[in-house]
Amino acid sequence: MKTPKQFVYKRVYRRILDAILQQILKPGEKVPSARALAKEMGVSRGTVEEGYALLKAEGYLEAKGQAGTVVSHQLLTPTKGNSPTPSSQFNLEINHSDILPFHLGIPALDAFPINTWSRISARCARNTHKSSLAYPPTCGLPDLRVAISQYLQLYRGVQCHPAQVFITSGYVNSIRWITSVLLKTQSHIGIEDPGYPLTRQVLASSGFHPEPIPVDDEGLALPDNSKVKALIVTPAHQSPTCVSLSLQRRQMLLNWAVSNQSWIIEDDYDGEYRHTGQPLPALKSLDTHDRVIYSGTFSKVLFPSLRVAYIVVPPSQVFQFEQCAELFTGNVSTFTQNCILTFMQEGHFPRHIQRMRKLYRERRELTSELFTKMLGHKLSIEPQPGGMHMIARLNNPKCDDLALSRQMMKAGLFAQALSQCSSKPTHPSLILGFTNIRTTEECHSLIGRLSQFL
Repeated sequence: MKTPKQFVYKRVYRRILDAILQQILKPGEKVPSARALAKEMGVSRGTVEEGYALLKAEGYLEAKGQAGTVVSHQLLTPTKGNSPTPSSQFNLEINHSDILPFHLGIPALDAFPINTWSRISARCARNTHKSSLAYPPTCGLPDLRVAISQYLQLYRGVQCHPAQVFITSGYVNSIRWITSVLLKTQSHIGIEDPGYPLTRQVLASSGFHPEPIPVDDEGLALPDNSKVKALIVTPAHQSPTCVSLSLQRRQMLLNWAVSNQSWIIEDDYDGEYRHTGQPLPALKSLDTHDRVIYSGTFSKVLFPSLRVAYIVVPPSQVFQFEQCAELFTGNVSTFTQNCILTFMQEGHFPRHIQRMRKLYRERRELTSELFTKMLGHKLSIEPQPGGMHMIARLNNPKCDDLALSRQMMKAGLFAQALSQCSSKPTHPSLILGFTNIRTTEECHSLIGRLSQFL
């Protein structure tokens, strides 16, 4: 049944009014021109102008001459819950907050060579070819896969052919792709305890059974559950304790994988950043029976908004990963991959990592020293060989680290409680990122804010 022409303008009126009441259109923002909206809605320009006229008469819109029509500056912000539209039950406010102090997993963005990256990006944009406008290769840009395999062999001790390298859009994408190819649904997968909370969520949402396995001073222990078909481990710097997996434990895990025909998924999320001596080789470098799948990321060494990671699979599994590539990849743009490729080919990548390794060592020493000096009576900073965060162990064993972390978050300080990362009771501790603490003055100020909650 068609709407009578004399009422069509009310559709225009209702569409704009709803957007204003839901705060999708805010005071001062421009609304579409009558010509553009008429074409979009398939109505006459006069119909749109009639709807706009009613909105102006009610005070929702105001004309600005050649600047067009905007939402009235005189409107008051609607009280939450009082919107007449059904969507008022939802919180539609978008969070635009900056990175909080102590935020985890964020590299030193102030030290990233953004001018170099901008020049590379501009050059890649100018050199765009027609072929780059099609869908990206499902397994990743071939030249980028070559560059990654070269980097891994030279700097992480991982020998692999470019065909073994697959580009993904991040950690979650990597884990889902690996587990879907190698394991049956409902399989038991060992995870570190304490460990990265997202890992458990990803596995559970994909139909697997995460099995917590204790972590001690040597890293992940051997599984005592015969049902475990795979392990997800962070050998370089265990997340979150930053313990490095000992050589003996590495060999024991590899032997376990071979004897049980199980898999080890090595999450080398920040293996490049070791504060004492040179970075340890990847666990994959010791794998002589192809039981380790290596997972790396550009989020920690470049910047997180890239959303680019990669996995290295055994030669025997390349075909299986290629067969289902369209289900998991192809979601990293060719342009982004070309930018990373150029950054690596021109030698910026290893130089940047070397600079960050030195910078993180300095920033951790600064943060640890000031925390000990100013808050040593309330907490202690546990020593660690590397990583991008530190563990602040609270001296009061009765303290609720989860409640403390929530108080800090409300006050604009990021913190994760160690108890959030474990299935068993832990000594109350806070996990704090230090990579973006730049100066002594800034560190003093942050410690002063933190001390209010201890």
